[in-house]
Amino acid sequence: MADLHTKIGALELKNPVMTASGTFGYGLEFADFVDLAEIGGIIVKGTTLEPRQGNAYPRMAETAQGMLNCVGLQNKGVDYFCQHIYPEVRQIDTAVLVNVSGNSPETYAECARRIAELDDIPAIELNISCPNVKQGGMAFGVTCEGAASVVKAVRAVYPKTLIVKLSPNVTSIADIARAVEAEGADAVSLINTLMGMAIDAEKRRPILSIGTGGLSGPAVKPVALRMVWQVFEAVQIPIVGLGGIMNATDAVEFLLAGASAIEIGTANFIDPAVTVKVARGIEDYLDRHGFTSVREIVGLAHEG
Repeated sequence: MADLHTKIGALELKNPVMTASGTFGYGLEFADFVDLAEIGGIIVKGTTLEPRQGNAYPRMAETAQGMLNCVGLQNKGVDYFCQHIYPEVRQIDTAVLVNVSGNSPETYAECARRIAELDDIPAIELNISCPNVKQGGMAFGVTCEGAASVVKAVRAVYPKTLIVKLSPNVTSIADIARAVEAEGADAVSLINTLMGMAIDAEKRRPILSIGTGGLSGPAVKPVALRMVWQVFEAVQIPIVGLGGIMNATDAVEFLLAGASAIEIGTANFIDPAVTVKVARGIEDYLDRHGFTSVREIVGLAHEG
């Protein structure tokens, strides 16, 4: 059988399949449906320095080939995570990562610093799609300067593997990737959700409470795949690919485009065991095509 082990910076994964933040809770919620130890990595829901209530309901809407959400990073804050969630998730026999969010470089850095003290959390994923309160709400991740400022602040206090999650709502995602690489990111993950909206024709009002939300699911896959392809040609650091991955074939496409690992998000709501099924499907693909390691196919579509 082919070797599914992969590396993201210093982070070693038993297979390239991880869960996307916000779609798998803290992992523990899925323990009745799937063997968590068979997943390459679990990225827990977004965590901020202070507790957040999130946005008002309704904050989810179904769309053709996808879904919209404006949950708003509802969580109980990093101290609650450290005191109450960490003692439980550290028992999971796989890599557990924390998705870190903030509203200024300083809040990102302080949240990351506290998580760095947790021995069994080997990496964090920075969500730079959050609004910069000092610049009128513009997301950090839509400018090279904004993205770089967060990564620089976090890198100064966070010594473990640092993955930066990139926003697709930009003119050139390759430029953003190069900016965070220059400030010390160990890897990038892409894409975060695309901005979208839905309107109730009968009520003549937006469905989501704040009007717009993040679009995820199969509809975004072609965009995500294209962006992984572009970033692979722009940076030297590893890439984690995500966006509309529903099965093993989707995952293999991202690996061929240049991703060293992938994340599954919306599909978890349809099939809570999809992560393990995708990992097994990748292994089957490698065996059928005569590859001995998943690392052999990373970026292979760029050759020839």
